[in-house]
Amino acid sequence: MNFKTIEYLKNGNPKQQRAYGVFTKYAVMEHLSPYEPVLAGTIPIAIDVDNSDLDIICYWEDAKQFRTTLTNCFSDYAGYKLSESEVRGQYTVIASFMLAGFEVEVFGQNTPSHEQLAYRHMLIENYLLNMMGGEFRENIRRLKLEGLKTEPAFAQALGLQGDPYLELLKYEKEMAELPQ
Repeated sequence: MNFKTIEYLKNGNPKQQRAYGVFTKYAVMEHLSPYEPVLAGTIPIAIDVDNSDLDIICYWEDAKQFRTTLTNCFSDYAGYKLSESEVRGQYTVIASFMLAGFEVEVFGQNTPSHEQLAYRHMLIENYLLNMMGGEFRENIRRLKLEGLKTEPAFAQALGLQGDPYLELLKYEKEMAELPQ
C-alpha cells in the first residue's frame, strides 16, 4: 500500500472515504504540498476508534514559513491552535483544528516525512496487522477503546517490554528482509 498519497482512501472503509472527501473538498493536502504531507496514524490502517483524528505529518526546512502556511490556510477553522514543542528531542510545529467533523492535527518536523516516527510506526503497524490477522486487529482496537495509545496497544498485544515507540521500530529489520 502506498501511504504517500491519499488515493487509497477513496476505496477504503466509510471513515477513510469520508476523510478522502474532506481532504479533497478543502484541498488540505494541496495546501500542505510543499511539505511532503502524509496521512499517518490509525485511520489509514483501519484501527481507528470514534475519537481518532486525522494526523498529517509534514517536513519543513523553514519552520517560520511552515507556521505561516498553517496559519494562512487553516486558522479560520474551528478550534485552530498552533503550538511548538520538542518531541523526542526534535523541534516540532503542530496545528490542530476541526474540519467537517474530523479533528485534524498537522505535525511538522525538519525530518523528511517518510523518516518520521509516525510514518515508520504506521508502516510497521500495518505490516503487523496484515501478518497477524483479524483477531490481532480486534485486540488492538479493544486496547485502544480501553484508553491505550496506538503504540502502547501494539506493545501490549505483542508482549514487548520497554519504550513501545522504540520497541516497535525493531520490526523494521524484519520488514526489510521480506522479498520486495
